[in-house]
Amino acid sequence: MKKIATITPLAWVVAGLFAGAAFAQDKHPTTEPEVRYQAGGSPLASEEMHQNIDPKAPPMTKAEFDKARQIYFERCAGCHGVLRKGATGKPLTPDITMPRGTEYLKTFIKYGSPAGMPNWGTSGDLTDAEVDLMARYVQQQPPTPPEFGMADMKKTWKVIVAPEKRPTKKMNNYNIANLFSVTLRDTGEVALIDGDSKKIINIVKTGYAVHISRTSASGRYLFVIGRDAKINLIDLWLEKPDNVAEIRVGLEARSVETSKYKKFEDKYAIAGSYWPPQYVIMNGDTLEPLKIVATRGMTVDTQEYHPEPRVASIVATHDKPEFIVNVKETGKILLVDYSDLNNLKTTEIGAARFLHDGGWDSTKRYFLVAANQSNKIAVVDSKEGKLTALIDVGKIPHPGRGANFVHPKFGPVWATGHLGDETVSIIGTDPKGHKQNAWKVVQTLKGQGGGNLFIKTHPKSNNLWVDTPLNPDAKISQSVAVFDLKNLDKPFAVLPIAEWSGLGEGAKRITQPEYNRAGDEIWFSVWSAKNLQSAIVVVDDKTRKLKTVIKDERLITPTGKFNVYNTQHDVY
Repeated sequence: MKKIATITPLAWVVAGLFAGAAFAQDKHPTTEPEVRYQAGGSPLASEEMHQNIDPKAPPMTKAEFDKARQIYFERCAGCHGVLRKGATGKPLTPDITMPRGTEYLKTFIKYGSPAGMPNWGTSGDLTDAEVDLMARYVQQQPPTPPEFGMADMKKTWKVIVAPEKRPTKKMNNYNIANLFSVTLRDTGEVALIDGDSKKIINIVKTGYAVHISRTSASGRYLFVIGRDAKINLIDLWLEKPDNVAEIRVGLEARSVETSKYKKFEDKYAIAGSYWPPQYVIMNGDTLEPLKIVATRGMTVDTQEYHPEPRVASIVATHDKPEFIVNVKETGKILLVDYSDLNNLKTTEIGAARFLHDGGWDSTKRYFLVAANQSNKIAVVDSKEGKLTALIDVGKIPHPGRGANFVHPKFGPVWATGHLGDETVSIIGTDPKGHKQNAWKVVQTLKGQGGGNLFIKTHPKSNNLWVDTPLNPDAKISQSVAVFDLKNLDKPFAVLPIAEWSGLGEGAKRITQPEYNRAGDEIWFSVWSAKNLQSAIVVVDDKTRKLKTVIKDERLITPTGKFNVYNTQHDVY
């Protein structure tokens, strides 16, 4: 995670001079937690790209261009896009940057802006020479990464253990329903941890910075995708669960899912890419790529062509053969009917731009997804195949899967936290029993602060857990807030998870609460740097007391944790 320093008073003065800059975030300024979230390095930094030299742009040697390109993809692409066409940040294309000139751009990059542009120079993240380099780089034509089609995918596709050579019954004594797949972000691995014994079963090699683990409908297979778009298929029936197939579906990605409908259990998998902007449907037991579909197209609001609409979250419906695919930059939700791949049927739903993560309501009929820079939650009725509502919420919602519970006053609800402010928005989800509350924010809670990534509860719990790992205040990022669902008017309690971990120095950010199968334990990642010790803290959900700390030298930068049963059945 890159360091983002506080903007100095001088920077505010300088940035104020540039308030009219076309690339400033005027309507929806980017908060520091949002910058922290977007600024992780992109796998595209190491890809070969064509240098298109514009004679009108400031001169750059190939070595300078390559160095600047690497800096851009490590720090800037998450906000401004691979092609610099704009994503959550504004466009940085030559038609905008060249009229500003190098000196103007150097000042902007060095000092940042109140609208959310980090002060890369005064923070010490970039030297003056690197600031000058980047000011010249953004005036060049953006280099285009290579495409990644069927032939490319098949070159990376590997079946390690063929389906006919896999066991016909479970060959281990593990309670795999209570197994956890834990992302070891910076080592390109996941740790498979036995939720009963709290022991590591296996460390499985995967792609870089695994974003999500998803369980197949049968509960046998685990699908894991890294940010470098590598998918690993793990067979949990093996004597020691491990990889049985792998593939790379692009150059950068975030999402993978598996078919859940009763006639298609474990039959298909789907993955969506950030680059190239597309999704691919694969065989569920081998990862053989079957069909690639591009997502480039028009935005829902201005109806302008966008060349880089990234595929964000994907979920599978339980009552029909459909995947719900969320396309970030165009703001479109695609209902993909996978019953006939040769005659693929897709329903396109216009929602709002910058779609990201989301989850089901308690009935699994309605899917709620955050349009994060639009500060909205979109609700899709999967039964009717249409948009039900667009709901205004707090700043930059980031629900993960969200949290379902029964509110003592408003009935069934779903909740999201926010990257950009301290609030938790609670939305009514029962149009039959509580029609007057449906698809409205019925209550807003105030938590510790901005920088929330995940919010979690369980059908058997009376607690609502809210993390804040991206808050710049260490006291907040190293603890977690918990609300009493029976009395939401009570102030939240704060649990010192990092202190309980007993670790030494390090950032010790607390993230991604995840329940065990029984719903009586809540697990937290204590996430420090790669060269420092991290841990997992297990808390008794009923008493809110420390239960145990899982420490192991192999637990390097643990972040996301996915319980097999809860992931299989979408319990949240």
